Amino acid sequence: MPSRRAVCAALVALCAGAWQVRTLAQPSPTAGVTVTAAVTLAGANTGFVDRSDVVVWLTPAGDSARPRPAQTRRYKIDQQQKRFQPHVLVVPVGSSVDFPNLDPIFHNVFSLFDGKRFDLGLYEAGTSRSVSFTRTGVCYVFCNIHPDMSAVIVVVDTRYYATSNAAGAVSIPDVPPGRYKLSVWHERFKPVDGGEFPKDVTVASNSAALGTLRFNEGSRTPTSHTNKFGHEYMPPAPVSPVYP
Repeated sequence: MPSRRAVCAALVALCAGAWQVRTLAQPSPTAGVTVTAAVTLAGANTGFVDRSDVVVWLTPAGDSARPRPAQTRRYKIDQQQKRFQPHVLVVPVGSSVDFPNLDPIFHNVFSLFDGKRFDLGLYEAGTSRSVSFTRTGVCYVFCNIHPDMSAVIVVVDTRYYATSNAAGAVSIPDVPPGRYKLSVWHERFKPVDGGEFPKDVTVASNSAALGTLRFNEGSRTPTSHTNKFGHEYMPPAPVSPVYP
């Protein structure tokens, strides 16, 4: 008759073998691929044209798996030298964005647009306030004191997104193969075929290039806006007294 120690060893070996079988039987998650695209401008003049800040995102469609939830993290737009940095920020829905004031003056961050309506009020140097973005949309952000300050926050319902660099290159990492809705946005550029987006695309393990995204270049003149009360901004005070 086998000893108690031998029986226990046999049971341990049997359980380990069954666990290994179950582990091998489980399908491994599909590895993500890097999706690429190139932004071009129709009729662009000869020479280099900055094609940065084109936002490109992929939303799973049909029977494609929904994206894994984005890790909880905070995003940040600095206020420094009377500018918002970065000018364009993409965040998944549900994210929070901090607006630290790094200038030695007061700022008043606000937005009255569809992405999120908020007014952070007047706050001093060295302090920060934040906003949670709970729905998708494009949020135009301004300062109620300094009319030249502006930023854009694009809130998307996916973790698969990127912005183009100055050369127009786009790279979205870790995208599982499947069917997606391709969407694009830029503050000034407009798609050559405006009715093309959102566009159905398929990402495959052996074909992850979206090709060329063609845009028309819009006006370079900044769009004017009012302050948070809907009034025109007060002209800046003169640096030195003005005499008649």
